[in-house]
Amino acid sequence: MAAARPLLWQLAISPYSEKVRWALGYKGIAHDRRTPAPGLHMAVALWLTGGRGPTLPVMELDGRTVGDSSAIIAALEERQPDPPLYPSDPVQRARALALEDWFDEHAGSDARRLFFHDLGREPALLDQAVKTAVPDLRATLGPAATAYAWVFTKVRYGTHPEGLAERAREGLAAAFDRIEAELGDGEYLVGDRFSVADLTAAALLFPVVLPPQAPQLEAAVPEPYERFRASVRNRRGYRWVEEMYARHYRAAVPVG
Repeated sequence: MAAARPLLWQLAISPYSEKVRWALGYKGIAHDRRTPAPGLHMAVALWLTGGRGPTLPVMELDGRTVGDSSAIIAALEERQPDPPLYPSDPVQRARALALEDWFDEHAGSDARRLFFHDLGREPALLDQAVKTAVPDLRATLGPAATAYAWVFTKVRYGTHPEGLAERAREGLAAAFDRIEAELGDGEYLVGDRFSVADLTAAALLFPVVLPPQAPQLEAAVPEPYERFRASVRNRRGYRWVEEMYARHYRAAVPVG
């Protein structure tokens, strides 16, 4: 009996789901996708993981369920080592994994927090985003669906206090600082080839850089968020994210 295709449970606009999609595309792994409604996805994640975690992405792979984007990439690397995302040199591999962890803990959550902070201050844009992301739910519940989205992002991501938003801006600036410091005179974060460190840093910063290869946001960009993007657009780290997408992004076309 043929093994079931890998199944990715994802959110369409999610830095961490984007990280896994990029890895799947880079390795050319055929797979299926399921995209629960945002806000309701936590219940799905808890069901999939037997209560171990409330977040997506989650992947059903070779008879097991794997949560967390880094664990999923590790499983994909084990399943299909070529083309590799982990450096073969043990020292470089340890450094790449350490950078993956660092960007996981900083860039992705800060990008998400700042975007939803600024979007939450534009009711019309937030409502349009809800209509785009969950049209059936918005049609059924009306403005209550948008009110739920506002409360959910406030509680789940800590988006609305201005102090946390400022910390997110500082965190994103620090992420670009880290990229530029790690690059030095080179083109990649570790060694002389693309690795999980580069993929992670670029994928988690896609909501700031918005390269054309990446998913597009489900709402018009709020003006304060666009101001922040403009403030970092000329940085080397910002241009590097664009370059990583242009050079190494292979869109994974799901089977179903």
